[in-house]
Amino acid sequence: MNPHTGTKPGTRQKDEAPTLDRTTFGHRLRTARKRFGWTLAQLAERSGVSITTISRAERGQLALGYENFTALGRALQMDMNAMFAGAGVKPAQLDGPVVTRAGKGVVYRGLSIAYEFLGTTAAGKQMSPIVGTVHARRIHGPEDFVRHTGEEFAYVLSGEIEVHFDNGEMVRLSRGDSLYFDSRIGHAYVSVSRQLAKIVGMTSGESGHMKSAREAPVLKPARKVAAPKKVARGGKG
Repeated sequence: MNPHTGTKPGTRQKDEAPTLDRTTFGHRLRTARKRFGWTLAQLAERSGVSITTISRAERGQLALGYENFTALGRALQMDMNAMFAGAGVKPAQLDGPVVTRAGKGVVYRGLSIAYEFLGTTAAGKQMSPIVGTVHARRIHGPEDFVRHTGEEFAYVLSGEIEVHFDNGEMVRLSRGDSLYFDSRIGHAYVSVSRQLAKIVGMTSGESGHMKSAREAPVLKPARKVAAPKKVARGGKG
């Protein structure tokens, strides 16, 4: 018994957010891969994630960034909520309001952000809402930039962040500021305040409507056709 918390070793306090550790997440990935009968190489080919990264993630030795776990989820046909649901919780179809109480989302510590996934009991959601704590302090290289289909929204709850894009742009956001962008552009979040910044984020997959709008041909303005000149007819005298 812990004299400070009153809990037994290995137990979690009631007000503590459920955490999805790397080992549990890795087991879910391995189970999903085995269900298809795929080797690591076959999953790597289908997802675009390296064999080494998948292997280390399955063994609980590596935290994945957003780009990698969404790519693996698509390849394995795993709903985002199935990937990050709490232990023993099986997501069900969204047939009514889903409430996530304060601090009760499922936490997964990624490479640059600790994600608290919200509404994980609803399978097949069109949006993936999170509360994120940005723990990255700088960008180490091109590998830090994330890109995925769809669009992304971020609202700063506390602290300050910089959002860097791989086209050289950078946006600095403070508490109350928000940003909406095309998430196919490489992007990376960095905390620049003394305390780690906290954000509310939302991502959406690329819907058919979005794809149609993106691929629609650009209509050029119609060229003005000059009116025919009137030819004066001369009469016979």
